[in-house]
Amino acid sequence: MAQLIDELFVAALANPLLEQMNDQASFPVTAGRMVMATDSHVVTPLFFPGGDIGSLAVHGTVNDVAMSGARPLYLAAGFILEEGFPLADLARVVASMAEASREAGVPVVTGDTKVVERGKADGLFITTTGVGIIPDGVEISGDRARPGDRILVNGMLGDHGVAIMASRENLDFGTPVVSDSAALHGLVAAMLGSGVELHCLRDPTRGGLAATLNELAQQSGVGMLIDEAALPVREGVRACCEFLGLDPLNVANEGKLVAIGPPDAAERLLAAMRAHPLGRHAAMVGSVIEDDHNFVQMDTAFGGRRMVDWLSGEQLPRIC
Repeated sequence: MAQLIDELFVAALANPLLEQMNDQASFPVTAGRMVMATDSHVVTPLFFPGGDIGSLAVHGTVNDVAMSGARPLYLAAGFILEEGFPLADLARVVASMAEASREAGVPVVTGDTKVVERGKADGLFITTTGVGIIPDGVEISGDRARPGDRILVNGMLGDHGVAIMASRENLDFGTPVVSDSAALHGLVAAMLGSGVELHCLRDPTRGGLAATLNELAQQSGVGMLIDEAALPVREGVRACCEFLGLDPLNVANEGKLVAIGPPDAAERLLAAMRAHPLGRHAAMVGSVIEDDHNFVQMDTAFGGRRMVDWLSGEQLPRIC
């Protein structure tokens, strides 16, 4: 284990704090409120079009921190390996994780590795924890949506979930779909830099846009009304969902965010999002409304209106 940690993990994830080789990382912090987020990653397959469990582990936790408006600072990572897991695959995962960490500018500064018996871990599980700093004056929370606010997304929905499903089931729909996995803190910084007062931010991962809007509606005590015609969905994703009987609103994303802000600044916020590479397909998809039942509804392309409810079961397991 000592050799594995030294020759693989430390070599790939090298940075001054990690190289202290203590059981913890000591780091300086600046003024502001600290935030912390943790997430476990159990995706199957481990490698998929557009990413793998390593880059996903970095992006997922960086984004959870960033959804508070914080600047992500550091990551911790825990690996649970199944006995017999190929070292070549592990090296590939760690290299991907290291590249994602360097690109995000958020180093992995401490971690842990455990090995369990064959058949007990589905190959590899990764848990990551991130810490960051919220600048003074930034107040973003899931309970701050207000009637009249506008709902925006930064791009195409459902890419990650469909990429996983297609890879898992060896499906080919003619148009390749790749995961949207990406670190979004740069986009969030650009949105905050526009001067718009953001009320809510959330990344619509497991459960997709539908689950995210229902969560926010419950937290804020409001309703949500979205427009089906305004939702950005790739034709390949739409075709796959139709074939498999899935709803793109319920499909997981890993490089998308939902933003809610005041109506008088919505166009300015949309322009700031579209000016960033990770927001070039951003769209305004709906509004916050008064609703004592906290329902999420959608005006359909056929001129009707339907409920957008929580999933009653697991649509696509082991996806993030």
